[in-house]
Amino acid sequence: MKNTLLGSLYLSLAASIWGGMYVVVKHVVDFVPPLELVWIRYVIAFLALLIIGVVTKQSWRIEKRDLLLIFMIGLIGNTISIITQEVGTMLSTAQMGAIITSTTPAFMVLFARIILKEKITFKKATSIILATIGVGIIVGNADIDPTLQLGGVSLLIAALTWALMSVLIKRVPGQYSQIVVTFYTTLVAIVLLTPFTISRLPELDVQAMMHPSIWGGLLYLGVISTACAFLLWNRGLQMLNASSGGLFFFFQPIVGTFLGWLLLGEQIGLSFWMGTIFIFTGVLLVIREE
Repeated sequence: MKNTLLGSLYLSLAASIWGGMYVVVKHVVDFVPPLELVWIRYVIAFLALLIIGVVTKQSWRIEKRDLLLIFMIGLIGNTISIITQEVGTMLSTAQMGAIITSTTPAFMVLFARIILKEKITFKKATSIILATIGVGIIVGNADIDPTLQLGGVSLLIAALTWALMSVLIKRVPGQYSQIVVTFYTTLVAIVLLTPFTISRLPELDVQAMMHPSIWGGLLYLGVISTACAFLLWNRGLQMLNASSGGLFFFFQPIVGTFLGWLLLGEQIGLSFWMGTIFIFTGVLLVIREE
């Protein structure tokens, strides 16, 4: 039970941090384009994880048989999923993004069944349905414009790849520290993204980036929402079934909507609180089953 509560706490914190990330991104992306922003936040996260790893005296050794798995997690989750999420958000609407992203836990249940042979119990299925209904209530009914189709496809790819990455994390042997695993998957993303960003970095407005709100936002994105949140998410998934852990992803739209109301003046109504109740009910079902 202790592991269940700790895992639930880690996953809730990670998803909540990612929900708050959109408020920061909305401000910073006006000065740093999406691709460069992803690369910079990974470089900052890489340095933060390196310092944490050195201070805590981590063993950096990875067995050869596990290198491909680490690379695939970095490629699928840290690179493809994040980039397609950025592109999808840019090409579509926030409402569409919330609806499509909310499919991630359902895909996690599917991948957990195929890859990890986890059973889909009645409570798991019910919890996913309740949480999905909750997100649907929060974001409302979106009228999908055909011109936004490309953005929708990109967001769907982001949801699929994030779900697959989250299930693959369960295949990483427990002998490795999550600090080390997150460090190497972040390094994979940096190596893959550098050829596409290195020539664009000189075009950035360095003077604008020196403003406290910009470099502070970059530090938040790198240290908190990338290094810390990835550590929390990966650790939480190690302590729960993958299909159950995915449900905590629903905290992201809750926190994102709430902070949008609190900090950006975006309006929320009764539907937000009703949807939140549905989501929390689904999460409690998972905790009770575990």
